[in-house]
Parts: sequence; structure tokens; C-alpha cells
Amino acid sequence: MSTFGDEGWSAPKNLGPPLNTPGDDLYLVFLADGRAAYMSSERSGGLGEKDLYEVKFSPISGRQAQDPLLTVLKGMVIDEETKQPLESGIEITDNAKNTLFWSQRSNSSTGNFLLSLPSGKNYGISVAAPGYLFHSENLELKDTAGYKEVMKVVEMKRLKVGKTIVLNNVFYDFDKETLRPESATELDALVLLLKENPSLRIELSNQTDDRGADDYNQRLSEARASSVVVHLVGKGIAQARLTAKGYGETSPIGTNGTEEGRHRNRRTEFKVLE
Repeated sequence: MSTFGDEGWSAPKNLGPPLNTPGDDLYLVFLADGRAAYMSSERSGGLGEKDLYEVKFSPISGRQAQDPLLTVLKGMVIDEETKQPLESGIEITDNAKNTLFWSQRSNSSTGNFLLSLPSGKNYGISVAAPGYLFHSENLELKDTAGYKEVMKVVEMKRLKVGKTIVLNNVFYDFDKETLRPESATELDALVLLLKENPSLRIELSNQTDDRGADDYNQRLSEARASSVVVHLVGKGIAQARLTAKGYGETSPIGTNGTEEGRHRNRRTEFKVLE
């Protein structure tokens, strides 16, 4: 083992038995929560040649055990209608920096994926496959967020009339229609979809929660939808392919009785018109 400090890495130290033995010890792999590990070893008392061993760790006396500050996101990508697994490209963006954090593909046979996301970032997660609308998720992890595992089944919608997608990584300044810089990556993905499908025409809509006056919410949602259209036109998408629509507080998808529900209701969507 080696410890990183102010002067860099310390000199490596042999951990000794039962991890380093006179036998052939290989491939020590830790679980994400840091509480156990697995390794392969050919040693006395084994059942074959190289056997698999589970290593469990006990807290050090006088020290409080601390879970790692990360979230493990695991799940499956499937077709919304057939429920069959899909191989898809998955990109994780650091929204604050608008930079790609990580990319991978879901398994071609099972649709499964596994991501480790360190705490302290706001992540945009985009899933894309040919012939489908892209799917987006937003995951904000505070720098104090302890270890947890999240399971997610992503149902991809085929590219056809009437399908609606929530743009979970489009953000606005508080109480304004101004798009925040963190929206750039998500909107770039929408621009790419429109350029790859030149006959596609869509409606961009915005909805609010029920706080505030009805007429104010209606005006704000219309202004926010229009700001997305203006952004897309600025990226070379023809105005005729885009329709802006504000629904105010009239189309909730969650309860307005909780903050989580209100957050779901505050959203930007696009719908395939033709």
C-alpha cells in the first residue's frame, strides 16, 4: 500500500498475509463502498488452482469509519415499447464546466450499465441510440453526499410523432427566462438530433409549478420556451421547424405539495410534431 500526502506517494509497503502471501496473489478489487474486496489467489488450503477470496475490513480502533463520497448509478437501457435491452451510448457531463466527464456504452446483450460518480458535482447524463430520442437525467451530488447506490431503468422512446422528452439539464436563472450556461451540453444534443433528422419538426414547451399567480406563471413559461427556440435558431436550426409553447402551471406531472413534486413540474420538454 502507499499513502498520498503533501510530498506525494509514500514508499510502497507490503501488506503481508492474508493479502500478500508466498502464494500467487492477484487482482485485488475493492467494492465501491470500500467495505470489502475480492482477490484471486493460489495458496495452501485452496480448492483448485486460483480461487476467489472475499476480503472484509474491520474498523481501526479509535477511528470512525467513513463511507466514500460517491454514488454508484447502475441500471439498464431498454426500448420503451418492447422492453427489450438496447445498446446505447451514455455520456456524463460536468454541468458546471460543460465538459465531458465520462462516456461508455450499455451492454449490447443486456442493456446494463454501471457508473461511479464522485460527490461534489452536478451531472448531466445523456443516453442516445440510433432511431431513438435521446434521454437525459440530472444528478446533483453535494460535496458531503455519502455513498449510495441508485438503480435506474432508462426507457428509450422511438423517434416518431407524438413522443415527448423532458430536457432535464436545461436550466434558467431564477424567476427569469435566461438560459444558464449549464444548459449548453443538453441543447447541443438537441441541435445534433435536429441536424441528423432534417425533416423533424418539434414543439418546445415549458411548465411551472403552482407557486405565483396563474398569469405570471403563464408568461414566464412562454418566455422560457421562446428562449430555447431562439437558442436553437442561433445554432442554425430553421425557425419553421420549431414551435414555442408555454403551459404555465396547467400540466403538472407531480404533486405541488412537496418540493420534489414542484421540481418535477418545473420543466422544459420537446414533442415530435412531424
